[in-house]
Amino acid sequence: MSFLEVLDVLNESLTRQGEAPVAFAHDCREGICGSCGMVINGRPHGPQKATTTCQLYMRNFKDGDTLVVEPWRAKAFPVIKDLVVDRSSFDRILQAGGYVSVSTGSAPEANTVRIPKPAADTAFDAAACIGCGACVAACKNASAMLFTAAKVSQLALLPQGGPERRERALNMVKAMDEEGFGNCSNTRACEAECPKEISLEHIARLFREYLSAKVTSK
Repeated sequence: MSFLEVLDVLNESLTRQGEAPVAFAHDCREGICGSCGMVINGRPHGPQKATTTCQLYMRNFKDGDTLVVEPWRAKAFPVIKDLVVDRSSFDRILQAGGYVSVSTGSAPEANTVRIPKPAADTAFDAAACIGCGACVAACKNASAMLFTAAKVSQLALLPQGGPERRERALNMVKAMDEEGFGNCSNTRACEAECPKEISLEHIARLFREYLSAKVTSK
């Protein structure tokens, strides 16, 4: 059984006993939507590397193990109920600049805009971020730096994101700070617990984008 299926069975049992079921968030159950985040035995998404909670199976635990399940713990992720937290702060960071606002029309023909393969590959890796919040839950400062960096990086590496890269970096970092996320702790806990293995190199790129924007905006 998957971990979420175990919670389903638990809730069925609680409901039959007339008790309230445990609230938890989920949607795709395929490791795509990022909504199933929870801390299992002190680790975001549980003990298996590069795995979301919905893809975590009980074979990763031993018979008789005690499992401690908690919601994400962060000021910017207020608990709604049980294991469900409000992650709309991520949405507001994206609304601050995680997009291309110019009208680009229909999709261009392949190879019309030439992009070096290393840049395309790195942008794709950054775009793999599902916004689950594991990076925030893993960080001792509850920093959203890895999430923000991934969203800034995926556009900064592509020509379509070039015209707005300065405003994007400034506005998204400002929104991140206003939401109450902490600063980067440089412990690499976010990278270690990210289910999509987003690299810490994107945080370095975010710093470069932000400092460059600060200097050129004066």
